[in-house]
Amino acid sequence: MASIAARRLAKELREIQSEGCPVGITLLQADDFSKWLFTIEVMGDSLYQGEVYTLQFRFDPQYPISSPAVQFVVTDGKQAPIHPHVYSNGHICASILGNEWSPVLSVVAVCVTLQSMLASCKKKERPVDNDRYVRTAPENPKKTLFHYDGKRKALSVSVYANAVRSQTIPQEELTTDV
Repeated sequence: MASIAARRLAKELREIQSEGCPVGITLLQADDFSKWLFTIEVMGDSLYQGEVYTLQFRFDPQYPISSPAVQFVVTDGKQAPIHPHVYSNGHICASILGNEWSPVLSVVAVCVTLQSMLASCKKKERPVDNDRYVRTAPENPKKTLFHYDGKRKALSVSVYANAVRSQTIPQEELTTDV
């Protein structure tokens, strides 16, 4: 019997193949149920007009109960968008990928949300803690516990605690408002 994740992803893939993706979103690869690739482009007038980015989705056996690991691809000449919620390693600080994930969300819904996040951006800039985070970030963005506080965000103490133990971040920087 197929797992819940495999059944759900097969259903989502059938819907994409029969109905297509929303404007500006293209499925590049879905060879299996462990990793999918999409491109997203912001349509209309925005800071990102004419720019195309690649998103990678990685699924674990608990999908859709657990969120997919979603990040912008930053290899093979691809770059992550310069955005206050996107780190230069491609990790995305978005509550729907963390504590606000819901099993009713689909891969396409996540793409549309990220497309909207880019479209509404008023200034191209990296998160204030980009360099520090990228130095100590886990490979899998789901292993980062982001703290969401509305307009600004910060990494949780648990991520910094590991860096402090390895002497990557001085203890006094843990209290810095990021």
